[in-house]
Amino acid sequence: MAKTILIVDDIPFVRKTLTEIAIELGYKIAGEAADGVEAIERYAALKPDLVTMDIVMPKLSGIEATRQIMNAFKDAVVVMVTGMDQETLVMEAIQAGARDIIHKPFNAVQIAQVFERALKKEHSAHAGAKTGS
Repeated sequence: MAKTILIVDDIPFVRKTLTEIAIELGYKIAGEAADGVEAIERYAALKPDLVTMDIVMPKLSGIEATRQIMNAFKDAVVVMVTGMDQETLVMEAIQAGARDIIHKPFNAVQIAQVFERALKKEHSAHAGAKTGS
């Protein structure tokens, strides 16, 4: 069964591009959100396997949305998407619970690698939890 993805970005073109690449790579799009508040609501309703989250968005930043999703859903897999090359924002995103970062402009090869890495981490975390009990 194809892994599901929630695409979160305030720019429709970026959402469309990420959606097209994800589908091309064999993923299923669970839904989209245009801001951090909507992202939290959609995540709770859809429980996707992976979320792509823009860092800078209206209403609630991607970092804060990630923090709230991770607090409520410990096994969430969030990958940040940013056009900014600010190390402090990247570190904040990782501390909030993001598994990886996609830098704009991106391409299908980068997306494939990041999704695969993030989902592998998720799989090994679950495998470790199961063998550890």
